[in-house]
Order: sequence, then C-alpha cells, then structure tokens
Amino acid sequence: MRILLLGEYSNVHATLASGLRQLGHHVVVASNGDFWKDYPRDIDLARRPGKLGGLSLMAKVYGYLPQWRGFDVVQLINPMFLELKAERLFPIYRYLRRHNGKMVLGAMGMDWYWVHECTYAKPLRYSDFNFGSRVRTDEEAEKYRHDWLCTKKGDLNRLIAADCDAIVSVLYEDHVCYLPYYPEKLHFIPLPIQLPEAHAKPEKWQSPLKIFIGISKGRSVYKGTDVMLRAAEDVMKRYPGKMTLMKAEGVPFIQYQHMMDGADAILDQLYSYSPSMNPLLAMSKGIICIGGGEPENYQILGEKELQPIINVEPSYDSVYHELESLLLHPEKIDQLKGQSIAYVRRHHDFIKVARQYERLYMSI
Repeated sequence: MRILLLGEYSNVHATLASGLRQLGHHVVVASNGDFWKDYPRDIDLARRPGKLGGLSLMAKVYGYLPQWRGFDVVQLINPMFLELKAERLFPIYRYLRRHNGKMVLGAMGMDWYWVHECTYAKPLRYSDFNFGSRVRTDEEAEKYRHDWLCTKKGDLNRLIAADCDAIVSVLYEDHVCYLPYYPEKLHFIPLPIQLPEAHAKPEKWQSPLKIFIGISKGRSVYKGTDVMLRAAEDVMKRYPGKMTLMKAEGVPFIQYQHMMDGADAILDQLYSYSPSMNPLLAMSKGIICIGGGEPENYQILGEKELQPIINVEPSYDSVYHELESLLLHPEKIDQLKGQSIAYVRRHHDFIKVARQYERLYMSI
C-alpha cells in the first residue's frame, strides 16, 4: 500500500512508518516534527514564526499537494494536522479526500471531542478538564476550551470525524470520548514503540533511586508536572542521599531519550489514565512508570497479568506516597523493571502495532 501520514504527535507517525515499511509498504511522513521535539520526517513542514511563516508554509503545502495524490490511505494525526489556521485546512482536507483512497483520523492529542466530553459528559473520574464533577478552571484548561469549543477548529474536527473512513484512538481516554459518537468507525490501536534491543534485560538495581521527569514548555501546571516535581523534591529532601532527580525541559527528542537512560523510574502526566509515548519508551528501557496506570488502561488492552505501572491519583499526596513506597521497598524495583519491558513488548512493539494498522487499512 501507499500510505501518507500527515502530522506528528510524540513520535507516533515516525515510529508507525518504520513498522509499516518493514511490512513492505511505501510510507511518507509529512510533519513539523511536533515543534521543538524535532521527530524525524520525510517532508519537513515546520512553520517559521510570524505571518510570513504562515504564508511560506501555505505555499509549501500547496506545492506538495500534487504529490499527495493517489495514496491508498491518508492518515491525519489530528484534525489540526498542519500548523495552519483551521480555516486553511478545510480545502486541504477536501483535496486530500478527493484525490486519495481512504481517510483515517487519529484521535490523538487535543481535539473537540476530548475537550467537550471531559468538560460536559465527564466520562473519566479525572482528566485535563475535570476532577470528578468539578470542571478545571486553571488558565491552560480554559485556553484549550476557548480554542476548541464553538470555533472553526471544533467545526473542522467534527467535519473530518463525520466524513473519514475510520478513527483511531491510542489511549483509553481518547477512546471513551469518541465512542458515543462513532462506535462503528472507531478503532483502538496501542501506541507504537521501537524497542531498544540493548535493554532486553535491565541491569540489577543499585542505590540511589534515580527518578527522571520531563517538563513540557508552558504546560507544567496543565499536565501536573509541577505537582509531581514538588512531591519528588520533597521525598528527596526527606531521604537525603537515597534518591536523585533528573530533569529534561523543552529538549529535542534525541536528547530527551538519552537523558532518561540510566533512570530507574519516570514521573509522567498526573491526570492520565494511560502511559503515553514518552513513558512507554522509558518502560521499553526498563524504567518504571509512575503516572497513568488505571484499571481501564489494562482492560482496553485485555491485559490481566502484567500491570507494572505505579498508578497515582491526581494529587501531591498520592505521588509522594508512591515515590516513598518505592524508595522504602527496593525489592520491588527489579521485578517492575522487567515487567515494564515485557508489557511494552506484548502490547506496543512497533511491528505488532503496524500489523494492526495494516489490518485496519485493508478492512476499510
């Protein structure tokens, strides 16, 4: 098959492309590299700052459009699949729809369904937009509501979701937000991870406990990184010499993944039910994830044996307690490290995931 993957989110499309190519498909990835993360792509669609940057990107995209014809499948990472205003994307989507085979929408990252459902229907006990029945009102959450609800972005999202041939969710949270609207065309496929062979067996743990945390530019409060960081720093103060903390802030992906090497555990996404790409990459290296590991995450995968994620509730006390517990019970560390690798191999190996996409593409 000829497959065009448009847009990027935490290295999903670049990794999926590697798997699909190994299965013999011709794949083109066109993206902006997910901003500063600078993930690999075949066609660079990064936008330079300012109005001229937008005009330049528009010209570049329209120059590529004749080449983006005749693909068997075009997959969009998100309704905002290019770094342009939503108004500019309507005609580009219609062009792609008209000149290619099947269209697939990724339910990945921020979109209208995620914002709307978590704000109003609240299918999750907690999320980026609610704590139980209480709606989050912090600045970042309000910004995303203003961005997606009753806007052209939201209109674009609903148009593509209604028109496309399939929608792919990659996390339990995204799945439940699309499920009430498109139960027939919605498909859950786990995130793809390229496993590092060098970490097939983690080295035996040695003190001190080494904790890694990645801090996204301008999204620390929204993602709960500020809470997790404060809890980790307080545990480290209480147990001097027994724990170290490594921080990566706004660095490119290549540097980020090298910085996490040697860590024992990663703190990631306080308000998530499921591990995303960065903690899964860490787990593939034998690094324990402290973050999103709710029962629903294992249920959607059909996993009843391997449950290595140290799940935390969305609070300082929960993060502090779980970190302290791991520090005081080091006998669990090696077992959790080994189970983390096995978990990623079982559910997220990029070749296995690529085969699931292959089956989906063939079925539509």
